[in-house]
Amino acid sequence: MARFDVSTPEGLAAARRDFFWNDHAFLRLAFSNAHWIGPDLVRTNQPSPRQLEGWARRGIRTVINLRGERDEGYYWLEKAACERLGLTLIDAPLDSRDPPSKDRVRRARDLFASIEYPALIHCKSGADRAGLMAVFYRHFHLGEPISVARQELSKRYLHSREGLTGVLDHFVETYIDEVEPTGVGFMEWVESDAYDPRAMREHFRASWWGTLLTERLLKRE
Repeated sequence: MARFDVSTPEGLAAARRDFFWNDHAFLRLAFSNAHWIGPDLVRTNQPSPRQLEGWARRGIRTVINLRGERDEGYYWLEKAACERLGLTLIDAPLDSRDPPSKDRVRRARDLFASIEYPALIHCKSGADRAGLMAVFYRHFHLGEPISVARQELSKRYLHSREGLTGVLDHFVETYIDEVEPTGVGFMEWVESDAYDPRAMREHFRASWWGTLLTERLLKRE
């Protein structure tokens, strides 16, 4: 049974408290980290129901939640808001501290080929998982090479490559530096035996101060 029944006044109030304090929504009141990265997709941090209303007014039809389905206040508020606003909510979790599995790369490719646009993608901070999904969008939907799309993993969007979240950069740069020059396509590489997310994760090393920043100070999800 869900902890938050947002169909009741008490459950709605509890979900809002959980969202505001435990999910740190108070830090996002005036900052959505929102950026249009193409003609039909915007990346943001975790949107509130009110922000979703604003995005719906601007034409957004699909919301891709990169945090996945969770029994937490933010999720039930988002789900209820999308249902009320007629938005399609897709739960497509990504990890910020591991290279994506083959299945998750395939899922991203298939999503961008099938969803109704304009769309919004979000994680919690809009920096790391949203950055990787934005790379996939620019490659699969806009047709850009990974070497160009990589710019979505940038400090401009508050992404940190120095901490554990830098494994996402390591994933992208492994392809750019070692595979792309050989002429092997991105999906061809991902589908091959040469792509080993576990080995890539074990090879990656974050700096101590970057880890302190992302894990202790920023408390990135």
